[in-house]
Amino acid sequence: MKYTRFERARILGARALQISMGAPVLVDVPKTIIDPLSIAELEFQKGVIPITVRREMG
Repeated sequence: MKYTRFERARILGARALQISMGAPVLVDVPKTIIDPLSIAELEFQKGVIPITVRREMG
């Protein structure tokens, strides 16, 4: 699915917040990466973020 830049920002921000609050990380992360936003970007690239987007058509 192709996301708009606004959807992408919302997904990454929400996931980064979850990670910073102690949610388990869903991908293997190198020890050098500790920033929650960077980890969320890695998860987004791999397509494993458990967040969906609903679009209203009409």
